[in-house]
Amino acid sequence: MKSLEPTGPPPVKWLNRNVVGMGLTSLLSDVSHEMATAVLPGFLTAMGISAAALGLIEGVADGVSSFVKLAAGWLSDRAGRRKPIAVGGYFITGSSTALFALAAGWPLVLFGRALGWFGRGIRSPARNAILAASVPPESRGKAFGFERAGDTVGAILGPLIAVALLAHFQPRAANPSAPFRAIFLLTLVPGLACGIVFALLVREKPIPGTPAKFLSAIRQLPKSFRRFLVGVGVFGMGDFAHTLMILAATQLLMPAHGMARAAEIAALLYVGHNIVYAAASYPVGALSDRLGRRGLLAAGYLVGALAAAGLIAAFAWQLDSISYLAIVFAVGGFYMAFEEALEGTFTADLVGPEIRGTAYGLLGAVNGIGDLAASVVVGGLWTLASPAAAFAYAACLMLTGAVLVYRLR
Repeated sequence: MKSLEPTGPPPVKWLNRNVVGMGLTSLLSDVSHEMATAVLPGFLTAMGISAAALGLIEGVADGVSSFVKLAAGWLSDRAGRRKPIAVGGYFITGSSTALFALAAGWPLVLFGRALGWFGRGIRSPARNAILAASVPPESRGKAFGFERAGDTVGAILGPLIAVALLAHFQPRAANPSAPFRAIFLLTLVPGLACGIVFALLVREKPIPGTPAKFLSAIRQLPKSFRRFLVGVGVFGMGDFAHTLMILAATQLLMPAHGMARAAEIAALLYVGHNIVYAAASYPVGALSDRLGRRGLLAAGYLVGALAAAGLIAAFAWQLDSISYLAIVFAVGGFYMAFEEALEGTFTADLVGPEIRGTAYGLLGAVNGIGDLAASVVVGGLWTLASPAAAFAYAACLMLTGAVLVYRLR
């Protein structure tokens, strides 16, 4: 005889429509972004632009993103509807890299990068809050890991497409920068598609908007989360933009391979970086559901310091071996899997849903300020002192951040 007692609501599946939709959106968005990122250092080299300018471009863009994330996260909590904010952000980001095709110098590249990161700042807190609300707490690591894996599959396909297009356009190019400009225009295809996919696939259950004013919402965040942000911020001050890693490989390989071939090899090394990132993202997230986030995130930060140490050695001893650089790029991709999958998941563990958008915005702001400092300082030290000094600074800050996160209680 069947029991007539209520069985309760069915369990929520973690791999649902929203998770798949956000994973596919992130894939398309990163195809667009990484097509441009993979060839940007080569484009700037062809135009005679320095590492300091690249550091400034990446740092200012991250800074813009950080302050926008702070406001956008709070606004999404206050409005109670996050999907329109996320869709708008994806469309802005997806169209911004096409502006690079019109650049005659670094200022328009800076504007396009800043515009793209403005869109990223709008979308990220809203998307993360929707994602966290779409799955049960015990499956957040898997969901965030899946979304990051989608992002990094795009980060593999983007550079591969860019390298193939570069090889196709270069023999026919009227000048060295023409192939790069064509690639920047083609980023519009996946860039606009990602906004359409998010709008069609992701469903949001509106929540009551929080009446809290901005500063009041910040004060409501728990002390444990604020302590977590200290470690994130210190690590972020050493977490340089990985376009500087591509530039490092390009410069190390140029004497043996020439500028065009070195740019292609560096872009392919970046593909390897992203393959490792993609392969590790879901397992890291799933493992954190079992073992906890704190220790794993601290370990990931430590791996970041090792990646910086590998670049110090490359410049100190002029290690232009492609195999050696491939290992350094792989280590860089491995630590990013920990950083990207676990920072957002740990935030959801520490902060309640009613102010989670604000928390994600503040996390993004701290990350962005750290990235601004890292990229500007690393690029400046590279130009004014040496690449080895620049990456030594990065390694020290990353190691300190790892210790601070590990000591959280």
